[in-house]
Amino acid sequence: YNFDKIINRKNTNSIKYDSSKEIFGQEEVLPLWVADMDFQSPPAILEAIKKRAEHGVLGYSFRDQDSVGHFTNWVKRRYNWDITPEQVSGSPGIVTALALSVRIFTTPKAKVLIQTPVYPPFHSLVIETGRTLVTSQIEMTPNGYSVNWEDFESKLASGVEMFILCNSHNPLGKMWSREELLRRGSLCLKHGVLIFSDEIHADLALYGNQHIVMASVSQEIAMNTITAMAPSKTFNIAGLLNSLIVSKSPELLNKFNKELNTLHLGMGNVIGHITLSPAYNESEEWLNSLVTYIGENVDYAYDYLAKELPTVTFIKPESSFLLWLDFRKTGLSHKQIKEKLINQAKVGLNDGTAFGECGQGFFRMNIGAPKAIVKEGLERIAAT
Repeated sequence: YNFDKIINRKNTNSIKYDSSKEIFGQEEVLPLWVADMDFQSPPAILEAIKKRAEHGVLGYSFRDQDSVGHFTNWVKRRYNWDITPEQVSGSPGIVTALALSVRIFTTPKAKVLIQTPVYPPFHSLVIETGRTLVTSQIEMTPNGYSVNWEDFESKLASGVEMFILCNSHNPLGKMWSREELLRRGSLCLKHGVLIFSDEIHADLALYGNQHIVMASVSQEIAMNTITAMAPSKTFNIAGLLNSLIVSKSPELLNKFNKELNTLHLGMGNVIGHITLSPAYNESEEWLNSLVTYIGENVDYAYDYLAKELPTVTFIKPESSFLLWLDFRKTGLSHKQIKEKLINQAKVGLNDGTAFGECGQGFFRMNIGAPKAIVKEGLERIAAT
């Protein structure tokens, strides 16, 4: 698999490449922000799309049980998580499923807890659905990232109705241990708080790390959890809008499906459906190669910055293709850093403050790209 191949994505209606003027104010920036990769998807997926296109009829479609079976086999094999096809639903996207879940399972103005810094839609959709956002900050320590358990429980005990977990964590790349998940899950049970676990980056564990599914740590926690997964980040098919929603609780799943079908969001799309099987049944070798390549990109970025720009640092992610760059030692304000990145380096990164106020001085960099692009981005940053 040639992950070094540079593919011109401009003029393809790519949000990453064709929205630079709108997002950054100019078209010349090198976009290393939104979380899709610059690699071609696995050959088996592309072949399935080609075959269906050649058939020529793209009418209404449904997700077949064989495809769902490939997904359940995948999570059993990789995460030792036993689920049945009957416990699996779908959604156009995980953010869609989360917004639906907040509406279904919480009351108007209810408190919803997130752990910051975290994926920006976690913030916005809570507010936009008329709920009350509650935050607990993940702390950066010399030994990595850790949960402030006292603060976390006090927030749960304040009347929170739902906790949104990011596992593994975006943007930190932190993979939560079984003990950390069990402790969170037990506290949620203690305080009567439902868990929505976004596990979209599960398949991208780096350096031999092992992802642990929140709902796999105990039967009681499983019955109190809605799990969201997708092939989108894993196989770089985010544009197909096809996610998988799982719960072992028939009550939770039935309520979710009722709202999904009321809004006519359950049908999905034909290309999303026909790519599930080749993704989960034929593309694991491609994924293994990809994960190795991303790990090499992380190592390169870490070593390059240590040598050429030691005032910019990051903790190596344990999962995914995102770096949480810390610019605080540069002595510049957040605003100054942002202006330098855009106007001098001409590099488009995610503004850290979008992930929470604790993102001051941080920017997120997407290194899911050929090494030459990652190298160019780092060199542009160092040159300023």
